[in-house]
Amino acid sequence: MHDDRPRTGRLVCVGSYTKEAGGRGIGIATFWQDPEDGTLEQADSVAVPAPSYLVWHPDLPVLYAVNELTEGMVTALRAEPDGRLRPMVSLPSGGATPCHLALTPDRRHLLCANYHGGSLAVFALDETGRPIERVDLVRHRGHGPHPDRQDSAHVHMAVPDGAGDTVSAVDLGTDEIRTYRLSAAGRLEQITCLSLPPGFGPRQMIRHPSMARTYVVGELASALITLTETADGPRVTGTLPATTAAAGGNFPSHLGLSDDGRFLYLANRGADRISVFATEPDGLRPAGEYPSGGACPRQFAPAGRWLYVANQDSDLVTAFVVDPATGAPTLMADYLVATPTCVAVAPWEPSSR
Repeated sequence: MHDDRPRTGRLVCVGSYTKEAGGRGIGIATFWQDPEDGTLEQADSVAVPAPSYLVWHPDLPVLYAVNELTEGMVTALRAEPDGRLRPMVSLPSGGATPCHLALTPDRRHLLCANYHGGSLAVFALDETGRPIERVDLVRHRGHGPHPDRQDSAHVHMAVPDGAGDTVSAVDLGTDEIRTYRLSAAGRLEQITCLSLPPGFGPRQMIRHPSMARTYVVGELASALITLTETADGPRVTGTLPATTAAAGGNFPSHLGLSDDGRFLYLANRGADRISVFATEPDGLRPAGEYPSGGACPRQFAPAGRWLYVANQDSDLVTAFVVDPATGAPTLMADYLVATPTCVAVAPWEPSSR
């Protein structure tokens, strides 16, 4: 499927589990977003093995994907003006089953979290956004009390700070957040290690853009904690349940902030709900829970007035329109995509590239 008409909307890419990872997806499906109503129209698809997490370069038409395989890889693709993706390069991730990517603010490095083996990799990027080499790899050691999920270190996410000179790595297996100093050459030096409650299973974290707050979701505890920066470092200042809709068997997956930072969204697998929290100066306030429109919402992408959710087990990407006053999402459409795991909305329009 391909449509070469000139387009003005943003490009939306959906990564899926493919047969190499036990899924049914083809790889990455691309859609055009209607800039008026937020609906999607499929543009193309490209075969990429197990691209379970995607992230766009903020300035260039380059999409990065993990290949969540036993021999993990990181793949970069270039988006053409017609919506097609052209593979640029694939490099070994340095570990097994990579699950998250992030760019540093200076656009010079790409961070990759390898879940199995518990490692964090740093890749150098050239001026075209192409990864050219892995310049560092650090491995975590340790375990937690959960007999199956915390038998060893499992790095699930790495987040650079606003200046880009420190990186925090969330480790689900050891109940820790380890923070590193990142040099100009891309080398990592550990500077702090924050221990979270045993069995919390931290999966993701996100920093608020204007308040000294960091939010961390525990997959195993099905809970959300708030960290507040103090002179002595971050400390836990609040804890909330990830959802009130499930008594057990809920495994929260993804955190995201609205563009204006007023609302925090959390996807809940098991409960199949999106929880909404208002980010207020004195802490998070629950603002509602809403069906995700499918089963096992693994990840979502806030995009202005809209929210797009990858419902892995029901082969659906659901599109919601968001009330800017309350943060409440209302289902408006769904799209068939086999085993979707991640949605990434381009931060630019093709006419600007």
